[in-house]
Amino acid sequence: PDYTFFDEMRDTKDFQLYADLRLAGVGMVGVVHATSPIDAIQRFIGRVELGMIPSIVDTVIFIKNGNVEKVYSLETTVKIPHGLKEEDLARPVVVVRDFLTGEAEYELYVFGERTFVVPIKKHGSRVSMEEYKLKSAVERALQRFIGDGGGYEVKVDSSSSLVVVELSLEQYNYIAGKPRRKLERIVRKFGYELELRPVF
Repeated sequence: PDYTFFDEMRDTKDFQLYADLRLAGVGMVGVVHATSPIDAIQRFIGRVELGMIPSIVDTVIFIKNGNVEKVYSLETTVKIPHGLKEEDLARPVVVVRDFLTGEAEYELYVFGERTFVVPIKKHGSRVSMEEYKLKSAVERALQRFIGDGGGYEVKVDSSSSLVVVELSLEQYNYIAGKPRRKLERIVRKFGYELELRPVF
């Protein structure tokens, strides 16, 4: 098979068997129950060597209430861990990135005899899957209407359920006609309202 699903991974033997199969080249999809995606990654700490985790788990998909809420990718690099400054403290670090934006959100590293999991991005600034899909849909529509030349910016404000599109006066005058109604239909599918703002 191309992929094998390993359901209900709970005890150390399960994690070690999963790691052995993954490192042997078998395509594996492991199912771990956790309250957050970083908790699922932490379940591997202490069961396998920290530096091996990205080779065993390269992608984490967190499903909540039947929806994909977060997707992480993992990679190993040698750097000074977030929060430390001295150059001689550089060490192997597992960087956990948002799969969609590429932004680093956590770092895992060993300092002394302890393994640290350090958040490097405030929770409030993370982009949800819904916001990402909405912003992408609006940007694709804008590209169809005014081309790939850019000159506009799409901002999604989830707190007020508002999508703000900032664009040049020329672009604004064009979009304010028929294209605006099409954009409004897109954002309303997500439960948002649209606001166009000309930038002078």
